[in-house]
Amino acid sequence: MNFRLQTGNPETLEVGSAEDMADATGQMYLMETEDAILFWNRVPVRLAYRYDIPALIDDLVPLLEEVQSPEFSQAQIHWGSDTFSTEWTIARDGDFLRIDSRWDSVHGSYEFLLNERSQLAVRIDSFVAEWLKVLRRITSDLVIRHVRLEDDDIATRAKTLSSKSNRPLREQTYIPPDTRPKTQPR
Repeated sequence: MNFRLQTGNPETLEVGSAEDMADATGQMYLMETEDAILFWNRVPVRLAYRYDIPALIDDLVPLLEEVQSPEFSQAQIHWGSDTFSTEWTIARDGDFLRIDSRWDSVHGSYEFLLNERSQLAVRIDSFVAEWLKVLRRITSDLVIRHVRLEDDDIATRAKTLSSKSNRPLREQTYIPPDTRPKTQPR
C-alpha cells in the first residue's frame, strides 16, 4: 500500500484537564516517546504525538468526515508544524482519493524525497481507516488517563468516526516468527 500509518505505543503522562483534544494530546505524550509513522509512497514520515499530531487533529477529523461524504469532490489542507509541514490537494476519483502533495518540512529533512513522490492514490476507506488508527490510539489514551476536555467537540467526532467504521483495522505490527521448538518425528 502506498499510504499507511503505524501508531506505535507512546508513553503517556497524567493530564487532569485540557482545553480540547489537540491540547490534551500535546500534554499527554512524553517528549521522548514512540512516534506514529506515516508511510507515504514507501517513505516513512515520523509524526510526533506531542507536537505534530496536535497540530493536525483539528483539521484531520473534519477532513475524514468530509472525504466520506458522497458530495465530496476536492479539498486542500495544510498541516504546519515545524517537523510536519505539508500541503495536500485531495480530489475524489470514484472510490479513490488522488492526493498531490508539497512537503516543506519533516523530521530528518528529506522533503526532497517526498516531493519526488508527491502524488498518491488511495482508496477512501483505506485512507480513513489508516488515520482512524491514530485517532483511536489518542481517544483510548484520553479515556485511560481520565482527561477532562473543556471542549470535547473534536474528540466526540473522532469517537463517532471510529464507531461508524465497518472496516476491521489491523495494526501494522511486527510479529516475530514462532520460536517454539519443533517436535521431532519418531
